[in-house]
Amino acid sequence: MNASAFAVNLAAAAATALAVMLVTFALALVKGVHRIVDVAWGLAFTAVALVTYGLSAGHGDEVRRLAVTLATCLWGLRLALHIARRGRGQGEDPRYARMLSRAPGRPALVALRKVYLLQGALVWLVSLPVQAAAYLPDGVDALLVLGLVLWAAGVAFEAVGDHQLARFKADPANRGRIMDRGLWSWTRHPNYFGDFLVWWGLYLTACASWPAAALTIVSPLTMTGLLVWGSGKRMLEAHMAARPGYAAYRARTSGFLPRPPRSL
Repeated sequence: MNASAFAVNLAAAAATALAVMLVTFALALVKGVHRIVDVAWGLAFTAVALVTYGLSAGHGDEVRRLAVTLATCLWGLRLALHIARRGRGQGEDPRYARMLSRAPGRPALVALRKVYLLQGALVWLVSLPVQAAAYLPDGVDALLVLGLVLWAAGVAFEAVGDHQLARFKADPANRGRIMDRGLWSWTRHPNYFGDFLVWWGLYLTACASWPAAALTIVSPLTMTGLLVWGSGKRMLEAHMAARPGYAAYRARTSGFLPRPPRSL
């Protein structure tokens, strides 16, 4: 790996993630809702992957560069499109509404600091394997193939779970009911589990070199922490806890790793 070229890429990726978030912040102020930052999450990863692909030309193996870039872009664009469709016509996300209602002084500046700048920093951190993999000179190897297989399984798990939930919510007969069918009967969070597989898979694509593997292990660990203990599973379950039937659903269904539902 060309260390100086990779250092330039790290700076460019940080600037790219920051630019996406600042543009999104400006749009949010115009629209009056901050929930659009969730759409920007996937778009920011896509932008970082494309910038990295351009800057890494001549430094890394072409097949690895292209595979990792396409994988990141497909995941990021699918997620952004799904979230945009899900939030169309809705008001502010309850998470952001609660945060801003407790914000002293200027809530816009609090949102900038606690949401947009934080998410931009996380995009840069979590995308480290995508950046590193593009600068590896190694061609196709077992870790690249395994990483892409894991990535594909994660995208499929996430997409199927999202589709099942959207269909469930679209049926008026299910209003007020807990989704406990399909993948949602095996794990309470198939979309988060899918993201978990995606980022461990992308991490493996950077493991052809042990320095790259050591440098980027923080990425899947950070994403796992966010999904399980951060803004993912923990916050969603706190929001759902009072829903009728949720306690029974929680008792019979795995909290994260898929398994057959328990018989109660």
